[in-house]
Amino acid sequence: MKKQFPYLLVSVLVPLCILVAAGAQENMTTVDSSVFGKPERTQTVFRHESHNEKAKIDACNECHHVYKDGKKLEDASSEDKRCSDCHGLANSGRTPSLRKAFHFNCRGCHEKSGKGPVMCGECHLKENRR
Repeated sequence: MKKQFPYLLVSVLVPLCILVAAGAQENMTTVDSSVFGKPERTQTVFRHESHNEKAKIDACNECHHVYKDGKKLEDASSEDKRCSDCHGLANSGRTPSLRKAFHFNCRGCHEKSGKGPVMCGECHLKENRR
């Protein structure tokens, strides 16, 4: 039995780690800005689950959108991808840069709804400096 214990322990811990990683987006507290290298501003504070509860957002594709031929596909979602998978550091054709996409999507929604931060320092908090 003592020889089997490490295998039993691993068989329990590995699936547990996978489940924790799968639920990581719900626990996310900042927007991943690693693609920017050395950004001028801090990472944006973003608590995914509480944001969606406050904003009453149920559909993932509200933010995790998919476009084809310049049109938003209403039944498609890109939640399995990172924003930087589609948006690069520079504009590419009709696809805005990652920075523009974040600002247009997030800030644009805040301005339209009249709720949420719209000024730089309201999202890019100094105490969040890496």
